[in-house]
Amino acid sequence: MEVHRPARRSPASARRISPWCKPRFYFGLSRPAGKDITAEEWQQFVDRDVTPRFRDGLTVFDAHGQWLGQNGQVVREQSKALMVIHGHDAQSEAGIEALRQGYKSRFAQESVMRVDQPVCVQF
Repeated sequence: MEVHRPARRSPASARRISPWCKPRFYFGLSRPAGKDITAEEWQQFVDRDVTPRFRDGLTVFDAHGQWLGQNGQVVREQSKALMVIHGHDAQSEAGIEALRQGYKSRFAQESVMRVDQPVCVQF
């Protein structure tokens, strides 16, 4: 798997600000059968699935979410929010969708919410 890495910049070019994308994902930690996803399972997901795709960096936040399930009931659960920053390219987009689909499949989730925000980044 190829990984996108920002090009190293000279001090003069480092002052330029580049347009990037900042997606944030919300991963529920409860399974439908009632057993929560453990800290070890989450870390394995990050190590095996997230980090190889976004080696330049990522941030994980603990979160407490709620959402309306397909059955019409409000569900409250512990969650993880994941933020990455990447360029606008097909490889990053494919990696992001693979993460979402892989998590839903592996942990029996209805969805993984994704929120995209355009950002200007300076390294």
